[in-house]
Amino acid sequence: MPIDFRPAQASDAHDIARFFQLTSEGMADYIWSKLAAPGEALLSVGAARYAREQGDFSYKNCLMATDAGRVIGMMHSYALHATPDGHVETDPVLAPYADMEIPNTLYISSLALDEPWRGQGLGVQFLRHAQQRADAAGLEGLCLIDYAENHGARRFYERHGFRIVKTCQIVAHPMLGVTGDAYLMYRPTHNLLEK
Repeated sequence: MPIDFRPAQASDAHDIARFFQLTSEGMADYIWSKLAAPGEALLSVGAARYAREQGDFSYKNCLMATDAGRVIGMMHSYALHATPDGHVETDPVLAPYADMEIPNTLYISSLALDEPWRGQGLGVQFLRHAQQRADAAGLEGLCLIDYAENHGARRFYERHGFRIVKTCQIVAHPMLGVTGDAYLMYRPTHNLLEK
């Protein structure tokens, strides 16, 4: 039975949060820890965040992959636009990422698959969906942040036209599973996916 790709529903919020935990090397948990009430489970904070109807961090910006109705993968993406609001990020862990954005692109903040479904071309299918979304919105390309320690993911993105355009230093924190550099990777719209 073929893998089905479908828009997320509010009922997918728990799976969305689970996939963010899988791909973010602790960054999602760090952010959610800032929002959590005393004793609240971080996964519950993430699920509530993605159950929202509005905003960039809503289930409406997620695409789910399912196998026989079971969720096996997820991609979260949203359009980045120039933000003239002058907001300055003061959190020391998050501040290095403040200028790791490319306006007028579709930002892929998470692309994840459960282990048994990796290496089967589903990541490429997710990228095709992202490119279609970017094209439909008139955006200039795709971008994402990857970690230097994540060699496999970087090779995958480079094979599919992404290039490193900016680097920042990860601020070490006990909740984070990576150190070293983070990379902003970009693929312009005219760069077609390989077959």
